[in-house]
Amino acid sequence: MRATRSHRRWAAAALAIGLAGACSADGDDGATEPATSSEETRAAEPAAEPSYPGDEWPTVEPAAAGFDPAALDRLHQAAGAAASTCLVVTRDGAVVDEHYWDGATAGTTRQAFSVTKSLTSTLVGIAQDEGLLALDDPAVEHIPEWRGTDSASVTVEDLLSGDSGRQWDFGTDYRDNMAIGAPDKTAFAVGLGQDAPPGEVWAYNNSAVQTLSAVLEAATGEDAAEYARSRLFEPIGMASSSMTTDSAGNVLTFMGLQSTCPDLARFGYLMLNDGAWEGEQVVSSDYVERATRRSSTDLNAAYGLLWWVNHEGAIASPAPATSGADEGVVAQGRLVPDAPDDAFWALGFRNQVVAVIPSEGIVAVRMGAAPPAGAPFGHAELTMGVLDALVDP
Repeated sequence: MRATRSHRRWAAAALAIGLAGACSADGDDGATEPATSSEETRAAEPAAEPSYPGDEWPTVEPAAAGFDPAALDRLHQAAGAAASTCLVVTRDGAVVDEHYWDGATAGTTRQAFSVTKSLTSTLVGIAQDEGLLALDDPAVEHIPEWRGTDSASVTVEDLLSGDSGRQWDFGTDYRDNMAIGAPDKTAFAVGLGQDAPPGEVWAYNNSAVQTLSAVLEAATGEDAAEYARSRLFEPIGMASSSMTTDSAGNVLTFMGLQSTCPDLARFGYLMLNDGAWEGEQVVSSDYVERATRRSSTDLNAAYGLLWWVNHEGAIASPAPATSGADEGVVAQGRLVPDAPDDAFWALGFRNQVVAVIPSEGIVAVRMGAAPPAGAPFGHAELTMGVLDALVDP
């Protein structure tokens, strides 16, 4: 799916379900005070040291965490009807709601599909923190095959932002070659040409992201799977997670992460806490801010660095990530209009969702099969379902 500066197709975006209105409170003098959102209340509270899960997530009763238990019941019922295998909702470092279906347990791994892209972004951030690469590096410094070609000016950041201009069409990227057909996906991705100069076209480009497998291996001296294990999975306790390879042995950086709902909640919680985990900076707060707290390109205000963000502007549909559909739609607005603007997401095929809402201390994860047409359950439904379950202060 592609958006250009000169040819944008505008469409109405019905990407979120409604948010309940704020309530008001009476003051001591009998006058009615303006309603205060829970986001404003939390912002006014003194910052507390975050609590991190150990080997297991601690649990807290929904009411004690500020949720309406009945509303959370409705949320997980909707998730169950939508072919989910797991749903985990956490707040402030504790599990508030957790459900499994179809014989799954907390340790049951599933393919996270393009949630992998957000993981890859984080690995790039760690490598930059270690001085092994820089976002403004020309990628050709790590991919020598691009020397003397039109791709020589593509930077690492261009590959993360989706505006690299690397060759893209739906058949190449999905049906016939990259995602399904190519046995050596890195060689295939590196060997594609250049459609446009960097910065002129935004595309949800699997092949471009797969070239980051070559970038990471060249920069770090390790394949991305080992780098993820030692720098990310082990430090934050993602004990059930692993990155997979293609038939040629290349680590898949555009898809392929095998994980669980509790593990992905850890990943989301790391990013919620600006890359810190139990006093250690796993990835720098500067990188987390750049990847998840702002748009990386005005071609798609809903995209950070391989993360989906909730910023206002021209936004491309996330359908290529969640359903593989080539909608070709760009709208004006925000990805989930009624969610806080600091919300961000890792999204994968068949609606694998990691939703992070820093202002509310919330991470929510859904994994499973593709929801049926009559029971939609994606990033908007999960995000707004959790927010609607909050009890107003």
